[in-house]
Amino acid sequence: MSAGNDTTRFRVEGMDCASCATKVDTAVRRIDGVEDVSVSVVSGTMTVKHSTATDLAAVAGKVSKLGYKATALPPKPTSSTASKPIVEAHDEDDGDDHVGHDHGSHEGHDHSRRDPGVHEQLHGSTRAPATDEDSKEAALEGLHGHDHSFEEGPWWKTAKARLTIIAAIAVAVAFVAGRIFPQTEQWVFIAAMVVGLVPIARRAFVGAINGTPFSIETLMTVAAVGAVFINAAEEAAIVVLLFLVGELLEGVATGRARASIKALATLVPKTAFKEVGGKTEEVPADSLALEDIILVRPGDRVPADGIIVSGESAIDEAPVTGESVPKRKQVDDPVFAGTINQEGALRIRVTAAAADNTISRIIALVEEAQESKAPTERFIDRFSRYYTPGVMVVAALIAILPPLLTGASWDEWIYKGLAILLIGCPCALVISTPAAIAAALSAGARRGLLMKGGAVLESLGKINMVALDKTGTLTAGKPQVTDIVAGAKTEREVLELAAALEVGSSHPLASAILAKAKADGIEPAQSTKAGAVGGKGVVGTVNGVELFLGSPKAAAEKISLGAELDARIVTLNDEGKTVSVLLANGVVAGLIAMRDEPRPDAVEGLKALKDLGADIVMLTGDNKRTAAAIGKALGIEPRAELLPEDKQRIVGELKASGKIVAKVGDGINDAPALAAADIGIAMGGGTDVALETADAAVLHGRVIDVANMILLSRATMSNITQNITISLGLKAFFLVTTVIGVTGLWPAILADTGATVLVTANAMRLLGWKGLGSKA
Repeated sequence: MSAGNDTTRFRVEGMDCASCATKVDTAVRRIDGVEDVSVSVVSGTMTVKHSTATDLAAVAGKVSKLGYKATALPPKPTSSTASKPIVEAHDEDDGDDHVGHDHGSHEGHDHSRRDPGVHEQLHGSTRAPATDEDSKEAALEGLHGHDHSFEEGPWWKTAKARLTIIAAIAVAVAFVAGRIFPQTEQWVFIAAMVVGLVPIARRAFVGAINGTPFSIETLMTVAAVGAVFINAAEEAAIVVLLFLVGELLEGVATGRARASIKALATLVPKTAFKEVGGKTEEVPADSLALEDIILVRPGDRVPADGIIVSGESAIDEAPVTGESVPKRKQVDDPVFAGTINQEGALRIRVTAAAADNTISRIIALVEEAQESKAPTERFIDRFSRYYTPGVMVVAALIAILPPLLTGASWDEWIYKGLAILLIGCPCALVISTPAAIAAALSAGARRGLLMKGGAVLESLGKINMVALDKTGTLTAGKPQVTDIVAGAKTEREVLELAAALEVGSSHPLASAILAKAKADGIEPAQSTKAGAVGGKGVVGTVNGVELFLGSPKAAAEKISLGAELDARIVTLNDEGKTVSVLLANGVVAGLIAMRDEPRPDAVEGLKALKDLGADIVMLTGDNKRTAAAIGKALGIEPRAELLPEDKQRIVGELKASGKIVAKVGDGINDAPALAAADIGIAMGGGTDVALETADAAVLHGRVIDVANMILLSRATMSNITQNITISLGLKAFFLVTTVIGVTGLWPAILADTGATVLVTANAMRLLGWKGLGSKA
């Protein structure tokens, strides 16, 4: 940025759609000294690049005149998200260690009978214990350096909700009054329409004098007033009410999206146990400073980024890296805020202040991606820029030019001009486009496809590059037993003994073994002397047999596994599988291999995407060996060991190459990339933050539903094109016949009403859409 320039960030309340962002952007750009504007509806913020002489009060005032409230925010923390990575890079897998990247995570997973409430499952565990709203907001202010607590409260208490409710009551009263006193029907519906239309018309006027003359509010005002002129006041009142309901629903959806940023902040504990003068005391987490030593107990979330100075444990890093199993950590290893300590107590030296920790930087990445993502304007809003003024100009010219140029009758041509204005009344366009979108959204929702509004639905059909997460997206997100290799015991005996050791454990690998035993009809025996041993594995005695279950590395420290078994383990590792070795009385009883397997429809779903013309890439935080194995099985390109900022960067690179990118993921670590993509799609069963940050969600967890979203979008846009053709075709026909004197005012009314009925009926056909692989 050149000298004399500055950047100020504003909190903007009341925005809930792309049209709002467009109005704010256009108005602020007209202010002297403003060079650039970035508006994010979801985060409710506006970033303005301006000269140092710019009057910031004037900027806030201009936004307030549009019906929103703008407040300048304090500067962000000076440490830049671009200057340091979210987390340190993964260790490269050199292939020499049988344990591999993710096998160490099984060493010493705690099999003692702890209270299961202390630990959270691998997926769906990303939310910290519930706190009250004030705590959430305070956490955000401490984490990120400014306050996000600008929610307007419950949706039914907002100004838009009150207006919608009042308008609905007015329409209901008009219906009753019109039935009781038929002679007043026209007037009571006009009154009901005015209740909702006055605020809309005011916004249209303010937008017009601030650079947005032909907004959707302008279109609505013209449609409603035009309907009154053709004695369709009832239709006008209903159209206005439906518009207000749509605006309210957009506001609710945007409010839920804003809550996703709050949910990110709740990943970090509010307190930490800090060592002071040889004692441990509980302090606010945001008060921690560099080089402080903190204690993290088993089952607790890590309150700050740091380095382990004593202790070792398995850390669930799913919120940050997307690893499918917990990762083993020991002295000098880094740990990250928001991750979960599953086993032993750890002493950690703090390496980042609260305003610059892992979760805070992820929040910054999400916000920056949302602000840099240009808002997709509503289709009807774009169209109205040309259509509405065009109709007005044509009607005026028809009314004025013939009398002026040829001396024709003013009465005749004013009548014709009025008829043209009525023919051009955009009721059919106003109703048909949202009708098609509403029908499509409803059809999608019934099949588990949720899309946040018409702009998202429109954009999905343009996708030509799909970047998918691995864990929980292409795969089920839970390891499954894939191989049992017999040693001194049979395969069934190996499973029986391993299951006996795993009873009571919530570790993902233990859960896989227990699930396999249950599927094979095995009732685990009772084990004694069970527990974890020094971070090596789990031990116990079953029917007098002393057992050990752990990683190959830990087992090799006890006995020699032999070249043949070593080779078999390497082969299984190369297939992306985690291997556990079972020792019985000091002899290898057998091996159990596990892997997070692809979803049943993954191959079919990826083929469907390719058939639609989309390229595919897999982006995962998991290790290269596992990613390569899954990528080979699915026939797609894998890119592995990626951090949240790496995924976001790759999405940006794909967009820069000209691709229209959809990012599909399910975890906190996917949130920045979901926000940065043209369309972010959350996979069902994922975290709340992924679901809220994304533009769309696949609730049933089927890969093929990503292709179904694209198909539904294309069907919807085709339907809208048909609707516009029907509407404009009828209008063009009656325009010509009116000008030559064949038809007049009543046929004009018929053209508008008939077009409305036809395009609405056509839009409703989308309710029958089924999609690929549908049983409905």
